[in-house]
Amino acid sequence: MSEKTVKIGLLGAGTVGLQVARILREQNRELSARAGAKLVLSGVAVRDTGKVRPGIDSALLTSDIDRVIDNADLVIELMGGLEPARTAMLRALQHGKTVVTGNKAVLATHGPELNVAADTHDASLYFEAAVAGAVPVVYGLRESLAGDRINQVLGIVNGTTNYILDQMSTQGWSYEQALAKAQELGFAEAEPSADVEGHDAAAKCAILASLAYHTRVSISDVPTKGITEITPADIAQAREAGYVVKLLAKAERVMVNGQEQIALGVEPTLVPQTHPLAGINGPYNAIVLETEFAGRLMFYGAGAGGAPTASAVLSDVVAGAGHIANGGHAPRESTYAALPISDPGLVQTRLQLRLEVSQQIGALSQVLQACLDQGVSVASVRQPLVESGADQATLFISTHSASRQQLDAILAVLAKSPLVHRIASVLSVEQ
Repeated sequence: MSEKTVKIGLLGAGTVGLQVARILREQNRELSARAGAKLVLSGVAVRDTGKVRPGIDSALLTSDIDRVIDNADLVIELMGGLEPARTAMLRALQHGKTVVTGNKAVLATHGPELNVAADTHDASLYFEAAVAGAVPVVYGLRESLAGDRINQVLGIVNGTTNYILDQMSTQGWSYEQALAKAQELGFAEAEPSADVEGHDAAAKCAILASLAYHTRVSISDVPTKGITEITPADIAQAREAGYVVKLLAKAERVMVNGQEQIALGVEPTLVPQTHPLAGINGPYNAIVLETEFAGRLMFYGAGAGGAPTASAVLSDVVAGAGHIANGGHAPRESTYAALPISDPGLVQTRLQLRLEVSQQIGALSQVLQACLDQGVSVASVRQPLVESGADQATLFISTHSASRQQLDAILAVLAKSPLVHRIASVLSVEQ
């Protein structure tokens, strides 16, 4: 090991920050040996300096973020949220510091600004912990697969929603029951909208797509739909048809009018039970990459939690400290491809519709005619038995592949039909 010392400033000492500080203290000799430099925690920025934080010397605590940054060689940002995290990271990079972050919201919104600052000031930006916790998919895309071509990224990247859907499937719970249990166990926040409405997954989708396709992708580019409308009936029908419901983040290369583009989306999806992602249960994450040369690769593991996320943070700390001690920097942002983002309306997909219709002659034919008028073929129709004399029936309609534009036109027609009482659910079907 060199005689170089790398001073580390920690911004935020919540669940992950405390674990980073603990592991850095307990495993310091080994981590320092791997980095080739002595790793020293030089300061910890927190909102409340009076709060006891086990394992952190109170003398290191301060509310002065700038002081922590200025006194460090490497800055770990674990505050979360857009501000003051963005400003803090920019300050560190503009002063030539190495920055390690797990902040997917900032990266998906202000990634280009941070990368430009890193390039301009010969600084380094690491963010393995921003996607899928301990799962090393960022490193895989950034470095291990730099010699390959990624055709599709498909993943379960939010453990909260995966736990909720899993409990609805295995326990027969409603969405509300599963969410309450997730909150009780600490898998879901008291205010869970970022997870259950798909925003967290969308931020991660943007980061993965940026890395996979060498193109700047923002969270605003990702069409997003959450799981709040998923019902036990959707889960039961999926199981009967050989599927499970998963919230998937998807980014793939597509050809639109002869031009290569990127299609993006986060939404509840029917996944065949034979698919590798179908068996990912509980609060775990998994990402499947379809590559040109290596074929199909799958990354799987704990996507959240203090210790797993700290593992990813510290892998970046070791890499960053090694570069500080011995020269080098993190991989630079790669945007050479600059592929256009596909119009969501032109993206091809399959849908399963659950419709509540009048129990009278003509209802099914009207639904099928709406599909025919848009040039969309129907793959299957199923109507569960209804009691004699009932005035309403349920129809499950699965389509073949068609553009979102065509499928949305069908839904618009059905929404106005007097024979269709309600469009109860609309789920994509993984091809």
